[in-house]
Amino acid sequence: MAKTQLNVRVDEGTARAARERALARGMSVNRYIEELVRQDTGEAGRTFVEAAADFMKQYESVFAEEFTEARGTAAGEGRS
Repeated sequence: MAKTQLNVRVDEGTARAARERALARGMSVNRYIEELVRQDTGEAGRTFVEAAADFMKQYESVFAEEFTEARGTAAGEGRS
């Protein structure tokens, strides 16, 4: 992926906080900022939802069978 350079001016406290948080996460300030923007734009959330949907599609029959059995047992309780 091609990279574009941005020049951003922030106060010293914000710059210090960015450096400290990036260091604590073991990443560069650049990578830290990229991750913040991705999170803010919902890319991480969208990826999670897509992965969850794929998982559900793969195991749909297993879940359907399990919940059908559970509902049948619960619905049949108390009947003679």
